[in-house]
Amino acid sequence: MHASHYVPQYRADGPVRAGIPEHGRIPRYYAVKTELLWLVDALGEGTALPSERELAERFAVSRVTLRQAVGELVLEGKLQSRQGSGTYVAPPKLVQPLSLLSYTEGMRRQGVDAARSVITVEHLPADEVLARDLRIGRGDEVVHLERVLLADGERVGLESTYLSAARFPTLLEELDPTTSLYACLADRLGVVFAEAEERVETVLATPREALLIGTNPALPMLLLHRVSHDDAGEPIERVRSLFRGDRFSFMARLRAE
Repeated sequence: MHASHYVPQYRADGPVRAGIPEHGRIPRYYAVKTELLWLVDALGEGTALPSERELAERFAVSRVTLRQAVGELVLEGKLQSRQGSGTYVAPPKLVQPLSLLSYTEGMRRQGVDAARSVITVEHLPADEVLARDLRIGRGDEVVHLERVLLADGERVGLESTYLSAARFPTLLEELDPTTSLYACLADRLGVVFAEAEERVETVLATPREALLIGTNPALPMLLLHRVSHDDAGEPIERVRSLFRGDRFSFMARLRAE
């Protein structure tokens, strides 16, 4: 079946219509990609796709065209490619709320076991930007925690957190770095999280980050920058969180001011 034959199957607001350029010709790889989405829905999570040869014959396209369609679905998190094994229907993306919930709590609400693998626990002097964010002096000591984020044992992100060492002198004595920092701050140190400023952007992981998360450096990542404040308006932490774009989406509830 050629790409031009796909059009009548879909609603005007469907995925093919959304991919039609102004000149009206549907890119063949995109039509195949849309057919693959239907196949993904029919197969269900964890099911292996038919072989590349079989799919290329089914859609009457070259393997190069098929690989482009499959590659985009892998990047979007619809499919998972396992080296030496094949390509499989991916599980649904995890949804992390953009709120003052901790990563642990956000995952727990979805029935997912959240954990952390500790990479770095250290004291560092604050540079100018970090000092401004935490309202401390440049060169003042900060606690730095760098941890790989796990969801049901799978590496899904990398988190770096910075806190004033002067404000939290006993933090490293109180905290088990494999557990929730927010729970420790609230339960052991009496810290109340009241508000946060958060910025989200897309990036590519550095080679080191990709190695720690165990992902392809070409995979788009979601990067969150957060500065959290207590109920007195004082900064608590600055956090840089990197999440796999194929495994995560973010949700926010908006209200009129």
